[in-house]
Amino acid sequence: MEEIIIQAQKLNLWRPLDIYFARMIAAASSPDYYSQALLLLASACLSADIGVGHVCLPLSRLTKNYLFEGRYPKLSMQIFQKIGHPNMETWHNVLLKSPSVSDGLYSTPLVLDNNMLYLHRLWQYECTIANFFNRPLMIINNQINYKLVSTVLDSIFSKNNHNHIMNWQKIAIAIAITSKVALISGGPGTGKTNTLAKLLVALLLINTDSTNYSARLRIIITTPNSQMISRLREYIMLSMNNLILDNSLRNKIVYQIMSIPRLLGVLPNSKRMRYNCDNKLNVDILIIDDASMIDLQMMANIINAIPNQTKVIFFGDYYQLASVETGAVFRDICKFADTSGYSEIRSQYLVSLTSCRKIFYRSENNYRQNKIADIFCCLRTNYRFKDSSGISHLANAIKAGNIKDTIALLNSIKYPEINYIPRSNKNDYKNMVDDFVTGYQYYLKLVHQGKSHHKILEYFNKYRILAVLREGQFGVNNLNSSIEHALICYGLIKKTISFSCYVGQPIIIMRNSPLLELYNGDIGIVLLDSKHTRLLAYFPLYDGTIKTVPINCLPKYETAFTITVHQSIGSEFTNTALVLPDNILPVLTRELLYTGVTRACKNLSIYAPHNKEVLVHTINSTINRRSGLKEKLLIIE
Repeated sequence: MEEIIIQAQKLNLWRPLDIYFARMIAAASSPDYYSQALLLLASACLSADIGVGHVCLPLSRLTKNYLFEGRYPKLSMQIFQKIGHPNMETWHNVLLKSPSVSDGLYSTPLVLDNNMLYLHRLWQYECTIANFFNRPLMIINNQINYKLVSTVLDSIFSKNNHNHIMNWQKIAIAIAITSKVALISGGPGTGKTNTLAKLLVALLLINTDSTNYSARLRIIITTPNSQMISRLREYIMLSMNNLILDNSLRNKIVYQIMSIPRLLGVLPNSKRMRYNCDNKLNVDILIIDDASMIDLQMMANIINAIPNQTKVIFFGDYYQLASVETGAVFRDICKFADTSGYSEIRSQYLVSLTSCRKIFYRSENNYRQNKIADIFCCLRTNYRFKDSSGISHLANAIKAGNIKDTIALLNSIKYPEINYIPRSNKNDYKNMVDDFVTGYQYYLKLVHQGKSHHKILEYFNKYRILAVLREGQFGVNNLNSSIEHALICYGLIKKTISFSCYVGQPIIIMRNSPLLELYNGDIGIVLLDSKHTRLLAYFPLYDGTIKTVPINCLPKYETAFTITVHQSIGSEFTNTALVLPDNILPVLTRELLYTGVTRACKNLSIYAPHNKEVLVHTINSTINRRSGLKEKLLIIE
């Protein structure tokens, strides 16, 4: 197998880590060559799959047609000529005979469950999540005053909303109120934050029998990183202001917003959490925003820390790009739930609560699927973009995988808010960088004019450049260097060799620092202090204030004129530039393009190769992170 291992490594199919891990597992098995070869192949493929975000390796992938995603048939044929063509039963027997593999009843490095091979740790996380959603009594009909809930919903939503029109926000809130756990998904502009704000008001009105509401219900809103907190708080307040509330009522709405690392109490220099299965959170209602960004491990950590009596409401966009880390939990569960409708009983309850007359239900042929579907709502009406919005049409075309419409929209002069800029030579690259300088020059002029730190941060956050890659000509690092060089040439920044920071430098935190309350993804700007004597990093906080940190105290950071699409999740910018690379790469997916496009509020520029091959590949490629979560959700006790 050695020559095959070398070939796989040269083709970047297996990393050195994958090979080392596979050899370790194989060495611990029986001494016969056949068993060792099968274990080595399975372990290397599992490790490689985990490296690109999969949770497990289905044994069905270990065939010559599916190995290496079917991209290297010659190498696959060589491998199976050496090991034969083991069927499912052979794989099952060889793996379970190894001391490194079990069915999960006792601790081993690998677990084989339902013909899927896992790392033990990832299998445990997946079981934790599945057990949470498989709990009985997810819907709490017998504890609800339906007349009161219906009255509250009618008071929050406009009387002009005719019954024949589906109000998905109203349905979502009804589901959240009547469920122990709720899943609410919606694309940009569908009103997730507005729904969240109305939910807070509804919870208050339903609990007005308490003279001290804040003491009765402890509500925490959490989001994957603190970069999103200020915008989330701002949008909640704006939504509250749009509701007709008297001041005494508004003042009773008490909640906290914090990042997930802060919520769980990430311990310094450790992956351990202060709050866990042995030390539960003190929270009555936990609202988790941008849930699509939460990876498998973090979701399991959150669930472990949630008390049994806590109501949990997930908000997110399951079409959006998943976390960089392993798994796509929110997407898996929502796709499982997003069936043809609710159970008949659930549909009847929702009709009585919301007066919406067209809440479809499905047959009771699958109890478990109905159970998850009954706590799910997809917001389907877009309020941000007008029907004439090109960005909205483009996002919908991409989401649907419609290449023809996507290209037509990019080439159309009908939508001035979309600017598609093809490139084919070095001069095009220079022009692109000049465009980026133009995008950032206004906030840098404010820096030179000595304007307030608040105003500088506000205008910086109106524009952002998003890249797909970190390395390469069109990656974050090279684009940041090119932009810095151009800004120096235009006299907009001054950078010295002796000092890494400079006035006006945008930075993004790359490592959590609980002591400083700075977390991965936080973005700030390096500016002079009020006395113009030293450089400080300024970070906007959720309450409108600014955190200042001395440069030498900062955790690891990078320049942030350009950030990755992943790093932009949860944010939106008035003007957004998206840079696609020249080559077809596995990272280019429909979800990535959709996520990048939907960061733009008013204007979107896409810089891409002159030919449409990269664009077509991106729209045709979808994320499919393999897991066994759906199968575990189908298990009926």
